[in-house]
Amino acid sequence: MILVRARMNAVPPVAPVALRNEICEALWGYVSANDLAEVCVHLGLPPQGEGEDPFYSKRAYVRHRLLTKSMDELVEVARNVVAQFGAPELVAVLERLGAHGVAGDLKNLIFAAHGPKPRIVLRDAINNVIEIVENAEYCLVYDRPLAEHGLTWGDLVEWWMGRPGPDTARQQAARELYMRLSRSLANGAEKLLFKTYCARYARTGGWDVPALVPQVYLHYDPYTTGRLGDRPGQLKRQRMDFLLLLPRRVRVVIEIDGAQHYSDNGAASPERYAAMVSEDRALRLARYEVYRFGGHELAAGGAAAGTFSTCSLISSSHCIPRRHANADLEWASSAAHSPDPRREYAVQRGTRR
Repeated sequence: MILVRARMNAVPPVAPVALRNEICEALWGYVSANDLAEVCVHLGLPPQGEGEDPFYSKRAYVRHRLLTKSMDELVEVARNVVAQFGAPELVAVLERLGAHGVAGDLKNLIFAAHGPKPRIVLRDAINNVIEIVENAEYCLVYDRPLAEHGLTWGDLVEWWMGRPGPDTARQQAARELYMRLSRSLANGAEKLLFKTYCARYARTGGWDVPALVPQVYLHYDPYTTGRLGDRPGQLKRQRMDFLLLLPRRVRVVIEIDGAQHYSDNGAASPERYAAMVSEDRALRLARYEVYRFGGHELAAGGAAAGTFSTCSLISSSHCIPRRHANADLEWASSAAHSPDPRREYAVQRGTRR
């Protein structure tokens, strides 16, 4: 059972100076000296100062504005340059960084649904402000801006608390949030994967582990399948089983596939399978990464250890300190030799769940 990003092959590291130089080269090649000052302002860089002249050296003009930028800020500038001009050489550098995630900012994260479908209205269409007017008690809405590092378990717990608090309060809030998220899980396979992943929260550095967000609305259709039937335009897959929001806008979708994904009443269904892979293609084209577990995988002996090590590989490839990833893999190895790993995997401590 391997769940790993497709682009995990080792690549040479990219230093800030290299990214800075590629941004300079891209703007030198695509923007005239006459337009450079205006373009830089549009990219979020400082305006032209007294005595500065882009006609003297376009590269020097841009480089001066990038010298104080952090790596994350340089990546953001590079993304904006690519969005405006293409710049294939700059695209290649961003791909080496893994900085090729989903475009656009996170607006509405509606998740952990466990009851009747929420009724959502668009309160302000200009600013994309939504409001849940019915069944809000059956789902959660994360309403904070997403940081460059993505969404960690610590971030989610602090949102749940409403404000940062002392460590004891934080641990209590973590337990409450864990139980609330668990109620949204539909079957044993989902519960196994969730509990196995969440065991990482209780380990050293657990607050910085990317949060595994269950039952996330990706699409929203105000009509139910029963009312709309198979009419054109129906949104087939409205919720994702799990979502990871990782650094540099990388978004990983994890799906648990039961028989209903590929069969009808026990008989193979090419139509169901085709609909599933069509939705996957659409997500990948939008730069989501999609990984699937077969439900049978999670029912087999040793599933907990395999799932745990797999989740560790995902996190360790996205800026989680290596010492934590190594400890996770050691734990998974010991769990694989336990008499019943499906009992051993569960969150065993009453803290930081």
